[in-house]
Formats: sequence, C-alpha cells, structure tokens
Amino acid sequence: MLDYEKLFEIAKECGFNSWGKLDVSTLRFLPEVRDMCAANTCGMYGKSWACPPGCGSLEEMRDKVKNYTAGILVQTVGQMEDSFDFETIQETAEKQSENYSKMWKLMREMYPDMMGMGTGTCTRCKTCTYPDAPCRFPDELVSSMEACGLVVSEVCTANGVPYNHGKDTICYTGCFLLE
Repeated sequence: MLDYEKLFEIAKECGFNSWGKLDVSTLRFLPEVRDMCAANTCGMYGKSWACPPGCGSLEEMRDKVKNYTAGILVQTVGQMEDSFDFETIQETAEKQSENYSKMWKLMREMYPDMMGMGTGTCTRCKTCTYPDAPCRFPDELVSSMEACGLVVSEVCTANGVPYNHGKDTICYTGCFLLE
C-alpha cells in the first residue's frame, strides 16, 4: 500500500502546487486523443520516441499499465495576468518539467518499476533518434498523458483532483504509476 502522506510531501518538496491519489482503473485510453496528436498541432507527431506513433499504440499503453493499480497525480499551476499571458504559460510549462524531473529521480529510487506520464514531449536530447535509431535514454523516456491517449481533465475529475484552478490559471498535470 502506498504511503500517500509521504508521496504528497515529496510532491510539495519538488515544487508542485497540487497533487492527489491516482486510481489507475480510471485511465481510459482513447483513440480520439490520439487523433488529436495525429493532427500534429504541436509539430511533434512522428518526430520523437515520446510521441505517437513512436510511443506505441493504445493497446501497448493499456498493456503497460495493466500491472499498476495506484499512483499519484502532480500539477504545477500558474496564475496568469489574463488569458493571453503567454509568458506565464511558458514559465509554468518549464516549471512543471523541472518539478517532474526532480520527482522522477526521487521516485525512481523508491519505485524502480514505476511508470510515468508527463506533460509535452521529451526534451532530453537536442535531436531525437526517432525513427532511425533506438532512444538513447529509454529508462528516462516519459510520454505525455495525452500521447498515451488520456484526456487529462477526465483523469483529474475521476480522481478528485482539480483541473481548473480558477480564473486566468494554467495547469500542467503529470502522473506516476507506482503499484
């Protein structure tokens, strides 16, 4: 059984603003989300091992998580001046990435078999080897929750974790599957 008090303390120490328990049975891997990835709005579809199709099919995602039952959701929340505050959006995304990396290292020591799902694409290497060669750092490779086919707001709601933190806020969410 997970010690959530300890996990929440780690999340706080790593800089996250919000966190909560994750029941892995609430994860629904949807082709509609993958269709949004295929539209390539972010420009990373087919260019990274962390993004579709390099990260694997939805069936492969389901297979990867089937041995987990619980985990933790973690969020970084930014307060914007208005809904066009791109600077805060960018800063919050970078902060989420930093926070997630810190927690990843700590969690990897405690739970060597954990699985993580982050935010955005992998930025570990300046240029990804996809599709010509294997990932240089497969033990550090983390796909986003969306790349895995998840609707993040739905996952948060199903687990009692706020997704909307109020007017003019931006929220980035990741998770760790631990048990």
